[in-house]
Amino acid sequence: MSDLLESALDPQSVAVIGASENIHKIGGRPIYYMQKHGFAGRIYPINPAREEVQGLKSYASLAALPEAPDLALVIVGGEKAVAAVDDCAARGVKSAVVIASGFGEAGEEGREVQKAMAERARAAGMRLYGPNTQGLANFGNGAIAGFSTMFVEVPPADGPIGVVSQSGGMSAMAYGLLRGRGLGVRHVHATGNEADVTVSDLAWAVAHDPDVKLLLLYLENIANPEMLARTAAYARERDLPIIAVKAGRCASGQKAASSHTGSLANEDRAVDAFLRHHGIWRVRDPHAQALAAEAYLKGWRPEGRRLVVISNSGASCVMGADASEEFKLPLAELSPATRRDVAARLPGFATATNPIDITAALLSNSGLFGDVLPAVAQDPAADLFFINIPVAGAGYDVEAFANDTAKFEAATGKPVVVAAWQASVAAPFKARGIPTFGNETEALGVLAQLASHTALMRESHAAWPEEAAPALPRGSGRFLNEAESLALLAARGVPVVAHRLCRTAAQARDAWGAVAEAGAPAVVKACSADVPHKSEHGLVALRVGSADEAAALFDAQWAKLAELGAAREGVLVAAMHKGRHEFMVGARLDPVFGPVVVVGDGGTNVEAMQDVAVLLPPFDAAEVKAALSTLRIAPLLGGVRGEPPLDVQALSEVVVAVGRLIAAAGGRIASIDVNPVMVGAVGEGAMVVDALVERAG
Repeated sequence: MSDLLESALDPQSVAVIGASENIHKIGGRPIYYMQKHGFAGRIYPINPAREEVQGLKSYASLAALPEAPDLALVIVGGEKAVAAVDDCAARGVKSAVVIASGFGEAGEEGREVQKAMAERARAAGMRLYGPNTQGLANFGNGAIAGFSTMFVEVPPADGPIGVVSQSGGMSAMAYGLLRGRGLGVRHVHATGNEADVTVSDLAWAVAHDPDVKLLLLYLENIANPEMLARTAAYARERDLPIIAVKAGRCASGQKAASSHTGSLANEDRAVDAFLRHHGIWRVRDPHAQALAAEAYLKGWRPEGRRLVVISNSGASCVMGADASEEFKLPLAELSPATRRDVAARLPGFATATNPIDITAALLSNSGLFGDVLPAVAQDPAADLFFINIPVAGAGYDVEAFANDTAKFEAATGKPVVVAAWQASVAAPFKARGIPTFGNETEALGVLAQLASHTALMRESHAAWPEEAAPALPRGSGRFLNEAESLALLAARGVPVVAHRLCRTAAQARDAWGAVAEAGAPAVVKACSADVPHKSEHGLVALRVGSADEAAALFDAQWAKLAELGAAREGVLVAAMHKGRHEFMVGARLDPVFGPVVVVGDGGTNVEAMQDVAVLLPPFDAAEVKAALSTLRIAPLLGGVRGEPPLDVQALSEVVVAVGRLIAAAGGRIASIDVNPVMVGAVGEGAMVVDALVERAG
């Protein structure tokens, strides 16, 4: 279901099952909040022990109501909660928010009760929120079906921000932090156990509120990735940024010890790739969400990330330059005309290059900010502006500084942020709507995030054509042997090393002569689906220098396979192909996101180094190159110390082919390990020398 959930977010009538006269109790707060914050619909308290609750007529039961309400809050606990949900479904209630806990979070028995309750609700056409939730709150219309104390501690104000969270505590925290920064918040929704409605479902609905300009999510899992992807696509269409916190960064239960790819494309890396692919920016916590919110709400969408630093302190200019490098915000190279214009407006001892040091002359001439900013504003090299005021006080006309900055921002529409740790200095800037922070790390971090997220939202992704499913070899074993794996890749146009599968020593002898490259040595390795990782059993021999040696190794490995009780499917004799660098490419079928592709530093230490990037299909070679640029080994790609640049294009084409292979398999391939891929210099190509394909169970 993908409706806009109007019955919960904009109900015309609300029943509160377990209503209380005491506004400090869970059953009392929703009624209090709705009456206080202007809910115009009908409120039906249900409490058989009272005739009136908070000035409203109370009813003995749901059946006694004059109508089936759009929304019901279930605040009673235990078996009564389950019975109340069933009553709601039978009465024709459209949505029910189950505040009660003790369900899925309490163990297997609770999960079964929760599942059955949700199934009955769904069968009746009723949407279920929770259980174990703090509820929903829409301050745009006063429909507050929740009990958070934060709405008492920090008075609500309607605004352009939506918060959707699995955790009630995190939704309240985000709300409190945003309100603490003077920002209005319209939606504050918590999904709890997500027996039915998920964060993705609510995000879809909130994204369709035309007054929402920023959407913040807190996720503990991604239960409905298709809906979240659809929401993100719609949000990009209407230029609605989404910032997400995804808790649980450590790898959890999705381990595949038999597969390099399984350990490298762990759950958190896959989450990162999913969010990035769909233009959702990930931050560590609600503090980071609130910190950046005001900059997003300004509507700034910078074209680039070149930074101009302006300060009244030379030391702050130096520190700003250092921080700009840390955040990958290159200092803008101002044009000669701009530098001359700036220099003409500053005293002779000031610095007109970027960073611009206005110096203490600001004390005697409060108009310097107003002089310098317009001079720099039109320089095409300037994308972002950072004003750092480490000290100001008596004698400084801070109001004038703030006025000039606000005029500059209004006239240019370019992002400008301020760092001012003194409250008296920060206040005038904040009063004029200029994002102001206590230090340069926060200020430049927000600018960097804004620039990066804007670029991410503008990215487009390749489309892959539909392809015929690959023909997997007969058999039911978990793994294909290496020869079968290489053949599967070769059929998709992936360059694989020259090799022969041998079943006798004589064949191995002949194969050595056929595959050894210009007298170079060969590789001899056992081929058995029962032994996916051959080197661990001494079944790989490198630098085999003669046909006789190849024949002898065949005999030894053939015997070793028998000793291990493994199927003796052959012995591979392959060319010992050299490259400039070894990479790994992998793909796996993630249980949440589907096909996930990995590329990174390869070789025998791949799992120890873990220098990899993860991509979600579809993607093209350009996206692979961008992912490669994020690796620790990225400097090697362009060549160092006289070494030529690597053939990144050829490697990228291998990555795309592997991704298309697992996608075309339609769930029949669980994982693909390609390690190493030997990559040569530009023009020398890439060559797969080892591969392992795992069938899906």
